[in-house]
Amino acid sequence: MTRAAAWLCAAAVLGAAPAYARLSSWINRDRMIDCGARSGALHEDRRVRAVAARVAAGESLRVAMRESGYIAQQATLLHVSGPRSNRRTARELARGACTVLARAAYRRIGTARRGRQAWIVLASAVALPAAGKDGRFARETLALVNAARASPRFCGGAAFGAAPPLHFDAALAAAALAHSRDMAAHRRFSHRGSDGSTPTTRVRRSGYGRYRRVGENIAAGAMTPAEAVRGWLASPGHCRNIMDRHFHDTGIGFALDPMGPYGIYWTEDFAAR
Repeated sequence: MTRAAAWLCAAAVLGAAPAYARLSSWINRDRMIDCGARSGALHEDRRVRAVAARVAAGESLRVAMRESGYIAQQATLLHVSGPRSNRRTARELARGACTVLARAAYRRIGTARRGRQAWIVLASAVALPAAGKDGRFARETLALVNAARASPRFCGGAAFGAAPPLHFDAALAAAALAHSRDMAAHRRFSHRGSDGSTPTTRVRRSGYGRYRRVGENIAAGAMTPAEAVRGWLASPGHCRNIMDRHFHDTGIGFALDPMGPYGIYWTEDFAAR
């Protein structure tokens, strides 16, 4: 949706909403007028509504999102108890949670009601990268990894000096992509493949040739190369792989699972001949 369209949609809910209006319509009205939101209207999303319904039935927000297959970069749950009407529920919500309602990051809304109780889920939708961006994302990841290697750092309690840049290797990239696809297909986040393979097995099968050492980093749920590398650098074991000057070559691949618990899986394989 363009910015102009978003504002047109927002303007449509600023008028007097009819008495039978949905809760989300009243929330949008109060969010814009009383809370001063400037990011446009929240869009009612059936998937977020399904999450809200599961929460109303007793599940936690995290469980409800996982079971609904909904992936969000951010999400929060608001609960209002007391008012019967949607209008009064929205007004009560604006009184107590304007700061949350006005956050620009939230663009999706789902609601559920049971008598005098209402559950409201706000979420920021995740834009999963297109599968065709494999090459670009691999290059971005490699650039970030090499930038990290260029400076000394601590990985846990171990000190590492600056290391030479890693070189992209097509065989390692094929091994990394195959493992990411395997994790996505089986929704199994592990260094061990569904066929029992290990990182060493996969590098051997890739045709990389004789090697002296092999390492592997995996990630799940990171939506960008920067997020994946940031997570690896914060983990001592993964950080050590990145900073190990004995590794010369690397290959990177990701695979999507939009309806799964993580949405995306990453693998970076390291090796040296």
